Amino acid sequence: MRLIFLVALSFTAYVTAVPMLQEETTYPRFIEFPDGDGVMHTVDLEAEPDMKLLEEINRNPANNRYLLYTRRNRRNAQTLVINNANSVTSSHFNGRVPTVVVVHGWLSNQKSSLNDVIRDAYLAKSDVNVIIMEWRRLATSDYATAVRGVPAVGRGLGQFLAFLNRVAGAPYNTMHLIGFSLGAHLVGNAGREIGGRAARVTGLDPAGPLWSNNSNRLRASDGVYVEGIHTDGGTAGLGIGAACGNADFFPNGGKSQPGCGTGICDHNRSWELFAATVTYNHLVGVRCNNMNQVNSNSCSGSRLNMGNDILNKSGSGLYRLNTGRRHPF
Repeated sequence: MRLIFLVALSFTAYVTAVPMLQEETTYPRFIEFPDGDGVMHTVDLEAEPDMKLLEEINRNPANNRYLLYTRRNRRNAQTLVINNANSVTSSHFNGRVPTVVVVHGWLSNQKSSLNDVIRDAYLAKSDVNVIIMEWRRLATSDYATAVRGVPAVGRGLGQFLAFLNRVAGAPYNTMHLIGFSLGAHLVGNAGREIGGRAARVTGLDPAGPLWSNNSNRLRASDGVYVEGIHTDGGTAGLGIGAACGNADFFPNGGKSQPGCGTGICDHNRSWELFAATVTYNHLVGVRCNNMNQVNSNSCSGSRLNMGNDILNKSGSGLYRLNTGRRHPF
């Protein structure tokens, strides 16, 4: 009887110590999902994907644009082309400073607001290479097709990073990959392609629909340090709402954000918060034992700053923080 009691006590302690993940959302067949301009589109999650496009993407995953910005060209992009060494050596790319890659989401492109906001925050803060990846060819397809093509496009980005490493000597341990929504899973696959060697991978409200049980979604092994920032993970939210990195932050509980009245606003708040932390490094999460504590705002563990631009950042677990209604939050 004493042995049974001790086993039961040990099991209880184990369960209490292990963070519980939030139950992932079950989506209806038809949902509303925004494009990069905030315009809503009806998505059929059971639609037949465009197999012809997927076959093309798989044959040529490098069919993307890589637009370089530095302090020497803050507004006028230089195009880097994979396997074209001259496009790199004749540009302002500097392999001796950190490289930040920003990846947009579905139905978006290089002109999406998050690209400019994150780029400007980084270049105002430090001397870095900022590369905006545009994957318009796949991103402008229907959602079901785009989801299925993300792994191939992510591999293409990973191959591009390996190319930069070879041609310009850019170390993997100075690379930070940042993806929003569908782009969050894309940068996860890119990190996987280079063996999880990127210093940081950040998922900004990783997309939820068709990703709950998807083995190609963002995960903790995709980089040396993988961080998720979840802002719209409620019922039928656009974000996945469940932990997917080494450390996962749930601002204001991770379901809805102060100052927002729509799911689009909640979803976009992830990159707005992140950009603000690059500038100020001021948003601090408190570690939680489980999602019940996240939801009830009753966390009392150690503290970890959310976001920021620190390359050697480390941490693990679930974190809750509360923010303001407007920038810098």
